[in-house]
Parts: sequence; structure tokens; C-alpha cells
Amino acid sequence: MARVNSNYLKLVSRYLFSEVAKRTKEFVEKNPKAPVIKLGIGDTTQPLPPSIIKAFHEAVDEMAKKETYKGYGPEQGYDFLREAIAKNDFGSRGVQIDPNEIFISDGSKCDTGNILDIFGQNKIAINDPSYPVYVDTNVMIGNTGPAMKNGQYEGLVYLPCKPETDWAPSVPKEHVDLIYLVSPNNPTGTAIPQKLLEQWVKYARDNKAIIFFDAAYERYIREPDIPHSIYEIKGAKDVAIEFRSFSKTAGFTGVRCAFTVIPKDLKGYDEKGTAVALNDLWNRRHTTKFNGVSYPVQKAAAACYTPQGAKEIDGVIAYYLDNAKIIREGLKKAGFTCYGGVNSPYIWVKTPGKLTSWEFFDMMLGKLDIVGTPGSGFGPSGEGYFRFTAFNSLEKTKEAVDRIVKFNWKSI
Repeated sequence: MARVNSNYLKLVSRYLFSEVAKRTKEFVEKNPKAPVIKLGIGDTTQPLPPSIIKAFHEAVDEMAKKETYKGYGPEQGYDFLREAIAKNDFGSRGVQIDPNEIFISDGSKCDTGNILDIFGQNKIAINDPSYPVYVDTNVMIGNTGPAMKNGQYEGLVYLPCKPETDWAPSVPKEHVDLIYLVSPNNPTGTAIPQKLLEQWVKYARDNKAIIFFDAAYERYIREPDIPHSIYEIKGAKDVAIEFRSFSKTAGFTGVRCAFTVIPKDLKGYDEKGTAVALNDLWNRRHTTKFNGVSYPVQKAAAACYTPQGAKEIDGVIAYYLDNAKIIREGLKKAGFTCYGGVNSPYIWVKTPGKLTSWEFFDMMLGKLDIVGTPGSGFGPSGEGYFRFTAFNSLEKTKEAVDRIVKFNWKSI
């Protein structure tokens, strides 16, 4: 008898974005002429910048010649990319990261789930609301009990994020071992300021805890008091793992490339309390379960760090942030309370009246032909809120906002 991983059976619903896609598909099939605009899933729409395409083509041409053909590459990533990351993403901000502390992968979504492979049973704290992968992967691996009536899973420590703190999680009074922090935050679009990150690093050091810091949207940060990396905080290299992605910065959602930083001095502990280097464990996991990102993709990623490539990427990010501003200002004009959209491509909105998140989803799709993402899908504290993304075209974004502004919200 083949037994399944029964932890999967604890999951109370399908993956959030799959459910959004399912409901949208059903609506379009019933209303094929509806001019639906998607401001839901965080998928980029602008083409890859010219410098990246050029590097991609050159690398593909190399693969066509015997003299420059590449077979298996190093699982951790090619040195040319790891060195460029260390210099440009960290060295430029006064942070010293060794290229051997950087592991190239095919996506931060994968890494934030797979990182649990090198950890045992721990007390885990997760932002609420937050990216659903954090909770779901802990359920899948067996780090939780069953789902409770309030939508939370038994065994996890939820860190409620509220508008009073600009949706930033406060340091808990109880002890936890692993902590998920994301800044800028998905879904709320807000970011964690320097002083609060300092408190989190101190907490982790005092409790011998590890912070999983998801910085996938750091390139969107515009305010000067917001750190781009947790390693900008003194002492963070002793307590934090950082996840980065090229998906939302360079448009690699369909190309797939990301990286994880695990400092060599970062330690976990075995059952006897002996310190163990996490860099070594992740390297073992990476080399056993992953065969590396393709050479053309890594060459394309490295082009992001050329002067021209960086300039082109900044232009694309500015495009999406302009969209975010249009959405944010339009929603405010329509009377909504909203957050984010300054250091992030996401705008977090309070639903009108007494509408739940999914009721607002159905209303937006049914009456305005606009797709967004229900806040409750990001955790119980997201109920009564809704997320819009700035990743559509400028034209579609303006059209969607025009529909929202012209709608009679007093009728809700």
C-alpha cells in the first residue's frame, strides 16, 4: 500500500493564486466578451530589457559551438554571476558577502519552501498576512497541526500585522526559532524600517533564532530609511538567511532565476546543541537535489549588473511604480483606504462596507471586470482587505482605475 504524505491533507483550500485563476477562468468562459483587466497575480508584463536579451542570445550562440558549449555547471551558480551579485547587490551598500555564500536557484518561491529541508522541528513565526507559500510549505513538511476554525494552523506563531504599525510585525514576547520576515511586504506593499529590523535582529541573537528574510522586491524601495538587505543591520549575518529574485526586478517570471544568501558564520544546532554551519547544510542539499540554473539564464541575469542593464531595469521598475501610483491615487479618490504602492508594486486596500475579501473579489470581477486578490488568502489578518498589483500595462492600469473611480461605491 503506497502511503501519501498526510500533511498535504491538512491544507484547507487550493493555493490562493490557483483559486483566483480558476474563478477568473470560469467568469471569462461565461462572459467571453467581458473586457477583463487583471490586477491580481504578481506577474510581470513588460518585455525583458535589451541588454538582458542580448546576453541571452549570446549565451545561446555559445551553446551552439563546440568551443564554448556548456554542460553541467556548478550547482551553486557560475562565479561570474555570484561575484556580480556580491559586488552590486551587497558591496555597493557596504555589506560584505562572499560569493560562496550565494546560491543561484530557479526561484525564491522554491527556496523559501526548500529551506525547510535543512531544519528540524522548530517553533515558527510567520507574518499575518503574508505570502501563502510560507504557511503552506510548513504544513506540507509537517511543522503544523491541523487548521483551526479561525483559518490559522495549530503550532504556528502568527505575527498579526495591523494598519496601526503600517503592517509591520512586532517582535513577539514568546520564544520562537524560525522567523519569516518580508520587506517590502507581499501583500501589503509596506516595508520594515531600520529601527524595527534592528529589534528583530537583536531578538534573533538573544533567542538563537534564524530569520528568513524575503527581499524579492527590494529593488522597488524608494524611501531612504528602508534597508534593502537585512545584512545592512549590524549582527544580521549571524542570524539571517536572505532570499532574492530576478523575477519582479528584471522580469524573469518566465525565465526563472533567483538566489539565496547563507553566511558562512550562520549556525543552527543539532539535537545535542552543537553548532552546525547552515551554509554547509544548504550546499549539501543544493548539490543533491538541484542541478543548477542554465548557463544562458545566468548570463542573462549577469547582464542586469552592467551599467546599461541596470539602467534599463530601473526604467522598467519606474514604469511599474508609476502604475502603482496611479492605482493608489485613484483608489483614494474613490474613497478607499489603501497602503503600499510606494516601495512596492502592491497596493493593499480596505474593502468597502462589510464586504469580505472574496465578496469584494466577486463584485470587482462581476461588476467592473477587474481581477484582484482577496486579502484573506494571505492569512486571517488579511480578511477585509484586497491586493492590487501594478504589473499590467499603463493603458490597462488607467482603464481599470477609471472604472473604479466612476463606479457608485455608495451603492455598496
